[in-house]
Amino acid sequence: MNADPIDRGNLMQYVTPQDLKSFGLIPELVGRLPVLTYMQPLDRAALRSILTEPKNAIVKQYERLFEMDGVKLTFDDAVLDYIVDKAVEFKLGARGLRSICEAVMMDTMFELPSTDRKKFTVTLPYAKKKIEKANFLDLKKVG
Repeated sequence: MNADPIDRGNLMQYVTPQDLKSFGLIPELVGRLPVLTYMQPLDRAALRSILTEPKNAIVKQYERLFEMDGVKLTFDDAVLDYIVDKAVEFKLGARGLRSICEAVMMDTMFELPSTDRKKFTVTLPYAKKKIEKANFLDLKKVG
């Protein structure tokens, strides 16, 4: 009996150059891939961290952008969780976080600077309305 069980949920981690040749890639191309690696899908905690924690996090970028117009922008925690949930649901990964944020923030970015408001909080109902308007739900049908 083998002591190392095979992780059948993530078979990509076992791919070798020989597998690529067997799949049909020419040896000349396989030889130009010096390192083969695989990546685990990001979980909700990792996506949430990417959204909020780095120095140049997406949320911080929006806060700075609004700050330049004299507006204090805040996001409810439920909104951040919703954005992460949508990225997972649509299988968009970390790069999809920006697309979802853009869908939520687009109208506000253009309309708010021309008003007298000095504070704006992105709430869950607001975010849901903007996501529905952006037709992100159509992604589910395609995927």
